[in-house]
Amino acid sequence: MRRVTLATQATGVHLRFFGALELFEICPCKPVLWILCWVVADHPHHDAGIPVTVSCRVLKLARQPYYRWRNDPVRNADVLRAYRINALHNAHHDDPTFGYRYLADEARRAGWRMSRRTAWKLCSQAGILSSAQRRRRGKGKNAGPPVFDDHVQRVFRADAPNRLWLTDITEHWTSEGKLYCCAIKDVFSNRIVGYSISDRMTAKLAVDAVRNAVTRRGEVAGCILHADRGSQFRSRAMTRELRRHDMVGSMGRVGAAGDNAAMESFWSLLQTNVLNQQRWATRQELRLAIVVWIERKYHRQRAQDTLGGLTPIEFEAKLTEPLTLAA
Repeated sequence: MRRVTLATQATGVHLRFFGALELFEICPCKPVLWILCWVVADHPHHDAGIPVTVSCRVLKLARQPYYRWRNDPVRNADVLRAYRINALHNAHHDDPTFGYRYLADEARRAGWRMSRRTAWKLCSQAGILSSAQRRRRGKGKNAGPPVFDDHVQRVFRADAPNRLWLTDITEHWTSEGKLYCCAIKDVFSNRIVGYSISDRMTAKLAVDAVRNAVTRRGEVAGCILHADRGSQFRSRAMTRELRRHDMVGSMGRVGAAGDNAAMESFWSLLQTNVLNQQRWATRQELRLAIVVWIERKYHRQRAQDTLGGLTPIEFEAKLTEPLTLAA
């Protein structure tokens, strides 16, 4: 492509073919090369053009297919497809972890509307793939007996903030050893209302997460905190902490991942968007990456279908605003 640019500059042709050049970078196929050849050699607005023979030789094209194409130019649908791919590519460049659903949303915000199936098809054809890959999380030891009843029964819905919280613990290796993260999610807005990160998976890890959530949210009396049967959530320290804030404990069954599926979905996002993105040298490096992703990306940039296309921060601000005005 640089050879074409130098050739056009040498002959004094006005460089209006940059649009076609950009289109070729978006979609490097023969029809786009023919457009570029037409702009350089045959464009009616040029006072002088490069001979078709020279243009085809530089672009490594045969003349006969070019003339056949010129008699039947590229369709508008092909041009629209190229610009849609460009919009998807730009969104992918901004955040390589986005899948085709979020890329379609970003392209729509940029002015190029398309269905998610169309976005999936174009991403597959253009090789636009998310850098995130799913990996399974394994469970180690057997869970103990529950200390709370199951007050959720897989109904992950809440009509107001601080009515139902979900919590769980995940772990990931660094060169210094494992790092553990306990997070608490409010089902109302899918917002992570509290979390705690440590190099040890003890009851203090879960208790610190509850304290962090209570500090952020204020009045939480009557709120249900649903967890699995891990020893950290069955500990006396956790029971005392819930009782101190007038909260209600809840626990799912053994071996039933669906009893806390809404929290598992968050761990899946964290795993694919942060934990599995690279090898982490230090615990502090991974700790910072987790906090930045939760506070910046998940809370403020990642729109969710279950929230009407809003982020958790936007959803809470929108639905709590009428209550503020009424007060």
